[in-house]
Amino acid sequence: MEYIWTTDLNTSYYNDALEIRKKVFIEEQHVPLELEIDDLEDQTVHVIGYLENKPVATARLYQKNATTVKIQRVAVSIDFRKKNLGNQLMLEIERYAQTKRFTKLILDAQDHALNFYKNLGYQVEGEGFMDAGIPHHTMIKDLK
Repeated sequence: MEYIWTTDLNTSYYNDALEIRKKVFIEEQHVPLELEIDDLEDQTVHVIGYLENKPVATARLYQKNATTVKIQRVAVSIDFRKKNLGNQLMLEIERYAQTKRFTKLILDAQDHALNFYKNLGYQVEGEGFMDAGIPHHTMIKDLK
């Protein structure tokens, strides 16, 4: 997979990310548009994974502080699931975070994806909570 990173909301790359997110979160999971597309869009770095020039995976990163970045909106297009692309995307995010000298990754995982993240070295922290009507847990990974 080839990855493009962008902070520019006026690019086709960002539009590709939005299309994946709309299909996965809004259409499949019924997350309201106003919750999916929020006021952090222009404060995050977006990554889009391409397979044979087709956008198939995306996520965004929000810098919490000098050492911590929060991974959000992780999504793989339905036709490309079960092909290890989510795993590859998360490894690319780790690579990027390390180049930016971040030492901690956090994310709010949907409960059905907890084992996916645990297999990548993330650990559950705290009690579960609901977000957009979907059960979640916060997860953390130290990169040190």
